[in-house]
Amino acid sequence: MDREYCLSFLIALVGGTTLLVCGWWPVADVRIRSARGLEKITWRRLWLPFAPALAVASALCGWAVIEPDPIPERMPISLILMSLPFALLFARAAVRGGWALITDPGEPGTATVGLLRPWIVFSPRLAKKLDDRQIEAALEHERAHARHWDPLRIWLAQLVTDLQWPWPQARERMQRWLIALELARDEEACAAGIEGTDLAEAIIASARFCQNTSLSAQATLTGQAVALKERIARLLDPPCGDSGQAQACLCCPLFALLPVSMLALVLGLMFGERMVRALFWIAT
Repeated sequence: MDREYCLSFLIALVGGTTLLVCGWWPVADVRIRSARGLEKITWRRLWLPFAPALAVASALCGWAVIEPDPIPERMPISLILMSLPFALLFARAAVRGGWALITDPGEPGTATVGLLRPWIVFSPRLAKKLDDRQIEAALEHERAHARHWDPLRIWLAQLVTDLQWPWPQARERMQRWLIALELARDEEACAAGIEGTDLAEAIIASARFCQNTSLSAQATLTGQAVALKERIARLLDPPCGDSGQAQACLCCPLFALLPVSMLALVLGLMFGERMVRALFWIAT
């Protein structure tokens, strides 16, 4: 068998199994006053189940670097068959990710769109319902989305969540991050000088305007409907700052993904042959 085909099957099987096991991890409840700190925590937790699977894939790539092409022995048919469900799961996630990019989201009212070059769209019909201060509040919220490349982050979060299907914990992690994301951008807009009442009124008007809009691959002003009440409450009565706690959460496990992947690649170069041969032996 060609080395690349074998590598693909092994990543689908071993990496998919690892991701499925880690995706089951229960969702912990986190409550801090700083919305921006909460967003950082929920973003990290969204990606943590993906880290072991990435390490497994890196180790297998290390094995493939030194493996001759084609591989000298045949891959057991049982391993191929077991990898097919995970390959279909990966294909499903890819199709859903592509569909999110090409589907018509409807008229979003105001939103930040564009994965690599974020830009803001604002419906003239919605603008007629708002005064100048409310329009500026909505724009400042969307500028915060654009600064952080949130449409791309939302698309990636949906992709990694789909890879953990069917676990409800993965969907819950994404839902909590999306809620924290909107709270953080509200907080950032207020920190830039926007009045909370103006932004709250803009959010309510936008929610009434675009009730049936798809949220795929875009960061809208309304965000998650389940969080509207909490957002309005925080805007009208903002909590005291919690910058110390937010700063304490900046030690992001995502920073460890690259060195962990490199370490796994080196281990794959050193011990990948034994690992793959053990899998072949177990399957025969």
